[in-house]
Amino acid sequence: MYNKPTMSPKNLASILLILILGSVTAHAQPSPQAPPPIPVEEIIKRFSEKEKAFKLARANYTYRQTVSVEELTQDDRVRGKFEETTEVGFDSKGKRTDKVIYAPASTLKNILMTAEDRKDIESIQPFVLTSDDIAKYKLTYTGQENVDAIGCYVFEVEPKKIEKDQRYFQGKIWVDDRDFQIVKTYGKAVPDLVSKDKDNLFPRFETYREQIDGKYWFPTYTRAVDTLDFKTGPQKIRQIIKYQNYKRFGATIQLTVGDAVDETGKPVAPPIDNRAPAIGPKK
Repeated sequence: MYNKPTMSPKNLASILLILILGSVTAHAQPSPQAPPPIPVEEIIKRFSEKEKAFKLARANYTYRQTVSVEELTQDDRVRGKFEETTEVGFDSKGKRTDKVIYAPASTLKNILMTAEDRKDIESIQPFVLTSDDIAKYKLTYTGQENVDAIGCYVFEVEPKKIEKDQRYFQGKIWVDDRDFQIVKTYGKAVPDLVSKDKDNLFPRFETYREQIDGKYWFPTYTRAVDTLDFKTGPQKIRQIIKYQNYKRFGATIQLTVGDAVDETGKPVAPPIDNRAPAIGPKK
């Protein structure tokens, strides 16, 4: 039982006023998002086909991948760090290679990098949703937004079914309304893996892409700042992944993220449509 307070006429009048104002506010809410200029099913078909072409194209590029994972204290001081820089390229026979060129000893204290973390870095954080994989996901169109002056269709994405030993993306994607390629993702890798003995948790992240070679939108920057609620207590982490120095295998001109170059090697300012969203590190 509890003590139910007596309602005075003054209190009753205040509550009625709040209800009236709430009703007016509800009626004043903006109308639902207008439908896109082309059917949603057509948008999904176009971008999933473009994503398949992008995936094949990126497999023919070399690039440098830098991973940094920091373990933070409650006041955001770095307590431990994992770093790794990899040159992704090809051997003399044209076989794909991943060569680690920098990997100091990890100083992480409360967390460690797992096989699932590495798999997510490889395939989930630079998320690609091709026509081959689209059936695995439920997509919900939520409207149109700009990402740094780039018009985008926005979709919520979630796996239809979680298969054992498989990794999936769950979150939102922003699809360029002109090129029909994903230019931004926000979400997390799923599922979290929790058992009696250990819990393997994964942070929310944001990945931006930039148009490379005037055609494909390649991932260039991923950032995650999240607090993971382990059984032993919460742990805040910060993760930064950079994908740099994209170069088509066998090409003579190197394409460095951020600046294009002409045949003499001099920097050339990219056209406005080719500029990437704001992807600088946030403090």
